[in-house]
Amino acid sequence: MDYKQLDQLAWQAVFGSDSEKNKAYVTLWNLAQKHGLRPASINNLYLARGRGELPLDFTVPAINLRGMVYDMGRALFQTAVKQKVGALIVELARSEMGYTAQPPQEYVAVILAAALRENFTGSVFIQGDHFQLKLGDRAGQPKADELDKVKTLIKDSINAGFYNIDIDTSTLVDYSRKSIEEQQRTNYELSAQLAQYVRQIQPAGVTVSLGGEIGHIGGKNSTEAELRAYMEGFKREFVDGAGLSKISIQTGTHHGGVVLPDGSLAKVAVDFSVLKQLAQVSREYAMGGTVQHGASTLPDEYFNQFPKSEAIEVHLATGFQNIIMDHPQFPKQLLTKMYCWLDREKIEECKPDQTEEQFHYKLRKKAWGEFKKDCWLLSERVKQPIRIALAKRFQFMFEQLNVVKSQTLINRFVKPAPVKKTA
Repeated sequence: MDYKQLDQLAWQAVFGSDSEKNKAYVTLWNLAQKHGLRPASINNLYLARGRGELPLDFTVPAINLRGMVYDMGRALFQTAVKQKVGALIVELARSEMGYTAQPPQEYVAVILAAALRENFTGSVFIQGDHFQLKLGDRAGQPKADELDKVKTLIKDSINAGFYNIDIDTSTLVDYSRKSIEEQQRTNYELSAQLAQYVRQIQPAGVTVSLGGEIGHIGGKNSTEAELRAYMEGFKREFVDGAGLSKISIQTGTHHGGVVLPDGSLAKVAVDFSVLKQLAQVSREYAMGGTVQHGASTLPDEYFNQFPKSEAIEVHLATGFQNIIMDHPQFPKQLLTKMYCWLDREKIEECKPDQTEEQFHYKLRKKAWGEFKKDCWLLSERVKQPIRIALAKRFQFMFEQLNVVKSQTLINRFVKPAPVKKTA
């Protein structure tokens, strides 16, 4: 395969004119199909695990690629090829699409280019993470136009090749209500409504993998009563087609970790017993298991606990961002420019009690979109050692989560049909 052509197509998909972006996306999609690389849904694998047809001792990593996405993707797929990993998700959240300036079609194009560049073949699972409804002025109710916005995002994402979507209406859980069922009511009602919408628009031959969420990440730990209330309500509301394949819960983590005044991270206690208990309950509802968020900055010794706790999936983002931004080869001058931009453009998001170190660490993810081209234009002398560092960390994660040599398992349960696209 012509690597220079792939590099050029990836660039064009991101920085070209609208027509050039679309042409690059279609070309990359069809090249991927030709070489046996196909966007796919992981739904069948998760449901098989829910039926007891698979072992419970592996956890699928879902990795958010925020910045230097082409290089990060290359490191990821290079490692996956080396370790024969098929149980792997790449994802982007609704909020990340905004601050990283990556619409769905662009993201899919770059992911496919990176996978092709490293000769990865088979199913590639691209996921919409935290397709979340923003809370309105009233507890338990979304902003007036949120439902339509998320439906539009879902449609655009599925059309682009996102065949895995995490519906997140956990922001609408209303803890002021007396009963747990009432607390979860808006959550399960709108989850079911959005799930029904997905089933109406998904492509022929594709059953999009759908996840729900019962507890907002960073909040109180989830309980069995909350899971049962949500799922019983969801079952009543959702009446047509395949339901959820997994459920996200809260076990004590925070997105990005808890930042101390000096910018370092506090130690976080994860309740793995909650993860395992609710994984077992989730399988009563034919789902694959529970999902852990906010995990990438946890201590290394935690990661082999996720398979032991029967988690079906773990979401990993900030730790990889840190590898890039804190790498000795990442230009200090560029990082300083990013921080100055945050000081100028995002200062209203700085909390009164935050130190400068806390503010920069917490908000630097929001500089990726503004400095996307600067990062893309970094020299190979800078980018290669960063890819090597990322690959080393990916290898560690794959080993700890027990997904090495999982390509065979994916091939057994996931068989995506070829789909041709035209400009």
